[in-house]
Amino acid sequence: MVAGTETQHGKFHLGKKFAYVCNVKQLHAYAIAILAVLLGAVEAGAQEPLSEQVVDYAKTFIGCPYRLGAPGPKEFDCSSYTSYIFNHFGYNIPAYSKTQFRQGRKVERYSELQIGDLVFFGKRAGARDIGHVGIVVKIDEESGSFSFIHASVTKGVTIESANHPYFQMRYMGARRIIPDE
Repeated sequence: MVAGTETQHGKFHLGKKFAYVCNVKQLHAYAIAILAVLLGAVEAGAQEPLSEQVVDYAKTFIGCPYRLGAPGPKEFDCSSYTSYIFNHFGYNIPAYSKTQFRQGRKVERYSELQIGDLVFFGKRAGARDIGHVGIVVKIDEESGSFSFIHASVTKGVTIESANHPYFQMRYMGARRIIPDE
């Protein structure tokens, strides 16, 4: 059992040496990661690709609430979330989705998306203004679609399918922050 104190709203804090943990799911993810290291599940020299590490880290914030302009790690808006995640790995991207849309390398085709890419959506269906951003967490080879993690206004940090009509009508493009591995 990992020692920690529960705060109001079921959130945990593990002390000054550990990151703030938003909920029980995050606490569980941290505990599994610590156990894997302690039990030797991570072989010396073997390391998962950086894009997978980014996604794994991003998932530890599932359940954190949305708040416009919040810098994290207790609350995020969509662009502060993606900025916070990539900054953790040394990629200094601004916390503004329109500016993030000019970072890294443009992903030319939907079929070229990779795990870890930033995906951008318009404010409204058919709009030309960037209004939302997330990180690709899974590519569905069969359907050609993807799932992404983002800070949702209504759900907080969550994973959703780009197949949802809301996102299909607003998809604007993608950028690759992590160089091809």
